[in-house]
Amino acid sequence: MKAKRIGVHLSTSGGVYRAAERAQAIGANTFQIFSSSPRMWRSAPVDPAHCEKMRQLREEYGIAPLVIHTSYLVNLCSQSEEVRAKSIDAFRGEVERALALGAEYLVLHPGSWRGLTREQGLSLAAASIASAVEGIKLDSCDFRILIENTAGAEFSLGGSFDQVAELIERLTPVAPVGACLDTCHTHVAGYDIVSEAGYEETIRQIEATIGAANVHVWHMNDAKAARGSRLDRHENIGEGTIGAQPFARLLHDVRFAHSAFIAETPVDEPNDDARNVQALVALAAG
Repeated sequence: MKAKRIGVHLSTSGGVYRAAERAQAIGANTFQIFSSSPRMWRSAPVDPAHCEKMRQLREEYGIAPLVIHTSYLVNLCSQSEEVRAKSIDAFRGEVERALALGAEYLVLHPGSWRGLTREQGLSLAAASIASAVEGIKLDSCDFRILIENTAGAEFSLGGSFDQVAELIERLTPVAPVGACLDTCHTHVAGYDIVSEAGYEETIRQIEATIGAANVHVWHMNDAKAARGSRLDRHENIGEGTIGAQPFARLLHDVRFAHSAFIAETPVDEPNDDARNVQALVALAAG
């Protein structure tokens, strides 16, 4: 049976390829990184030697997929033309760095449509992404842009499965796309993934909108806040308001056998990343 792809978001301190070494050290066979500072607009291209080292280490360790998360500053549906222009430029850089590193997936939060209608926000996000990838050859490589669901905060695009599905549908003609779903975001947005019946209903809604086959990555995060609170506060696996069982259920769900499962959990102690990876590995084996 094919091994589950389980990992965590890792630091690139000391060189981007060091994340592959960190993944190997904690028993992860997939991982996520930022390709530049997540809180700065300006970013430099990745060192080609570091890109090659990353590819070599991933092949040596059998680590796949490599997932890159875009900068927190990117807002592709902003009503501000200045912010939107900077976001398009930054997102294009994200795509170029992801391709240079050989990443399979680039995860994107579409942004906030504050000051606009949701329809205007959706249209702007789709147009901005299309503009950002214009002229980049994406159809000849194993790469997808993944739209992530959000915690459901007001004006945040992607707070429902319907919104994620609609953006994917609009982008399909211009770029290879899919979805990344976050357990914490799903829970605090109001979906029930805790009870067995609620879980099945939530997956039914995913199937009816996004399609399980289009969910390439799950962000495996427990939640500090209550279901429906719309508060995006991640907790260690099994220690929050979701609890361990829903993660086990998801890891054993054949509808997501193709997905990678990556934690974005708090790092308060040096071994926290390893602890959360091993918690997921144990749940997958149980």
